[in-house]
Amino acid sequence: MAERRKFSRVVYRATATMTQGADAWQTKILDLSLKGALLEAPAHWQVENSQEYNVHFQLHESEISIDMDVDVVQEVDGLLCCKIVHIDIDSASHLKRLVELNVGNDDLLHRELAQLTDMKDIV
Repeated sequence: MAERRKFSRVVYRATATMTQGADAWQTKILDLSLKGALLEAPAHWQVENSQEYNVHFQLHESEISIDMDVDVVQEVDGLLCCKIVHIDIDSASHLKRLVELNVGNDDLLHRELAQLTDMKDIV
């Protein structure tokens, strides 16, 4: 199967809280990109509707937190493939820096940022 991703994923393990309305679940982030995240499906969790979820997590050994609204695009083998549909400017800056530190290729990062700014639905 051909690789369809346009954005580099970086391995990042962190505990997170996933919320939708009054419901909240504890989960784990497994990897991140500028446009999405791979999460561990919370215990006893099922997609009940197609509304957005909020994902909140704190960077390791830091008081910096990232908040993003995501759509669950796919659930496979206990993993949630999520697409970021909204992220505030501070969280986007921290996510960009996290990816920047882990990608290790400035040209690739700048190309991805250019693709991201060409998309109308980011922030």
